[in-house]
Amino acid sequence: MLHMCAFDTVVIGGGQSGLATAYRLREAGLRPLILEAGPAAVGSWPHYYDSLRLFSPARYSALPGRVFDGDPDRYPHRDEVTAYLSAYAEALDVDIRTDSRVERVTTDGPEFLVHLENGTVLTAPSVVAATGGFGHPYRPTLPGLESFSGTVLHASQYRNPQPYAGRRIVVVGAGNSAVQIAVELADTATVTLASRAPVTFLPQRPFGRDLHYWFTVTGFDFAPLGRWVEAPTQPVIDDRHYRAAVVAGKPDRREMFTRIDGSSVIWPDGSREHVDVLLLATGYRPDLGYLADLGALDSDGNPRHRAGLSTTHPSLAYVGVEWQRTPASASLRGVGRDAKHIAARFGQQVIRGARA
Repeated sequence: MLHMCAFDTVVIGGGQSGLATAYRLREAGLRPLILEAGPAAVGSWPHYYDSLRLFSPARYSALPGRVFDGDPDRYPHRDEVTAYLSAYAEALDVDIRTDSRVERVTTDGPEFLVHLENGTVLTAPSVVAATGGFGHPYRPTLPGLESFSGTVLHASQYRNPQPYAGRRIVVVGAGNSAVQIAVELADTATVTLASRAPVTFLPQRPFGRDLHYWFTVTGFDFAPLGRWVEAPTQPVIDDRHYRAAVVAGKPDRREMFTRIDGSSVIWPDGSREHVDVLLLATGYRPDLGYLADLGALDSDGNPRHRAGLSTTHPSLAYVGVEWQRTPASASLRGVGRDAKHIAARFGQQVIRGARA
C-alpha cells in the first residue's frame, strides 16, 4: 500500500543516531519521520550485556538538547542509557513509528520509496540511514569453525556469566567488549583472550581527569577523519581493573589460535586444547542491507559516503557509522555533531527546492 509522505525526511532507526538526527532536522526547520523496527525508540541498548557501563561520563554522553540527570561524572549503566533514550524520544516533537521494520529502499524518479515489512510503502524526498551495526554482528572466517562441536556465540548474544560457570572459554578479540566480557567470565570460568595483536590500554582517568575531558580540550573528539590514513584500532579504556586482571592471567591473553578441530583449538605452538565455548567479540558491520537495491553500498555492504553524505544519491545520508567524520562518530557523544552536519545539508536542499 503506497502512502505519500508528509515529511521532509524519513529517518530509518530510532536509536541514539536516529533520535539525534531527528532533533537536528527539527532544529533546521524540517519535518522528520522516524521508523523504528523494535517496540521502543531506544535502539540496541536493552540487548547489550547486563553489566555494561559507558566508558564516558554522563556529562559527555548526552544527545543534543537533553543532559543526563544525576551526577555528571558517573558512568551510566546500560539500563540508565535505555531510560534516557526513552525519555528523549518521548520529549522529541516528531512522529516516531515503532514496529516499523524497513525491508528495502528504492527510488521512483526523485523520490525514495521506503518499503516496510508490513507491506506499507512510504514516499520520501530524503532518507537518513541511522541503524548502526548491532543487527549485523561480524563473524570472522576462522579455519575449522564449521567443525567446532562446542558453543559459538557473538558478543551481541552474551548477557551475563551465569550460563558459562566452570567452562573452558576462548574469547576472540582485543577491544573493549572482548576484555570486559573476558574479565567478567574469568571470575567463574577458565578464560583465554585470543587476538592477533596484543591488547593496548588507555587509562580512564589520566592526570586525575576522565579521558573524555582530554579528548574534548585537545580537540581529538572533533578531529576530522581525514587526519588518519585509516581508522586506528581503538584501545581498551582501563579503570585499573582490566589491565590488572589480564596481567594476573584472569583471563590469560594468547596469540590467536591457528585453527579449530572438533572440540579443540590448535595454538601457534602446536598444542591442542579442549574448549567448551568460543565467544566472538569481533565487532559489527553497518546494518544497511535495506539499501542494497539502490547501489548505495560497496561490495562489502559499507556505505559509499563522504562525511555521512551519500556519494551515490544526493538526498541520502548516514548517521551512526563508525569513523564517519571524527573519532567520536557512532558514539552517544558524537552522533549529535554528525547529525547537525547532515541536517544543515538537507535544510539547504529544502530551501533550494522551495525557491525553484
